[in-house]
Amino acid sequence: MSDFRPIGVIDSGMGGLTVVKELSRLLPREQIIYLGDTARGPYGDRSEEIITQFALQSADVLLNFDVKLLVVACHTASSVALELISKKAKDIPVIGGVLPGARAAVLRTAERKIGVIGTNATIRSLAYTRAIQSIDPEVKVFGKACPLFVPLVNEGMVDHDMAQVVAQHYLYEMIDRGVDCIILGCTHYSLLIETIQGTVGTRIQLLDSALWTAKEAQDILMALNALTNRTDTGLQSSRFLVTDLVPDLYEQASFFLGSSVSHFEKITF
Repeated sequence: MSDFRPIGVIDSGMGGLTVVKELSRLLPREQIIYLGDTARGPYGDRSEEIITQFALQSADVLLNFDVKLLVVACHTASSVALELISKKAKDIPVIGGVLPGARAAVLRTAERKIGVIGTNATIRSLAYTRAIQSIDPEVKVFGKACPLFVPLVNEGMVDHDMAQVVAQHYLYEMIDRGVDCIILGCTHYSLLIETIQGTVGTRIQLLDSALWTAKEAQDILMALNALTNRTDTGLQSSRFLVTDLVPDLYEQASFFLGSSVSHFEKITF
């Protein structure tokens, strides 16, 4: 059986395209409908009430496209609103950015000490701590908000000396605590892997949640026998929606996706 319906991905902006990149690599035939809330993101410093409101609005839009799977790429939205989004989606599977990375980290930590970096809202929510300790209550979790990472990525400064200075400032304490895994708990952080790895050293394994979220999507669709067998789909047939056609939108998209987007559609709620 082949399921031709698209995969939906919602995000607070362009960072979720790192998840789309991994989805298209693992599932090259699947059509994806992406919605980036560029008018109101990033969500990291918003209240939980507003984050939930925005995330539910985005979910509503993509559920109306009859998606077969909904991915909440934004870790901030996943941390705060995933349960309500899942209820709204009813029988449509919903994947957040938190649990896949948490599972991968628990399987890989030898010291049973895991670090998590993310936005203020993600770390404040303790979503990763709950997810990790629901799998293994003995694992110690050390969270650190890294709010300057997102603007550094948005400014294209991933290789700049300033990124290294900021990484050292945020991560020195986590290194001292003896973690052996760090979860990159924000879609933007995928683009800082080299800088972060250079800061923490090779002893510490970095887990890119974009990859593990895409793997979870692949596993679910395979289990449901819901993969498409079409050959005319994939990124070339995917749709990219935004809430604002911000300056440098196409350049940002290429930066996060690793390939160009030919057209964005502006939508309103």
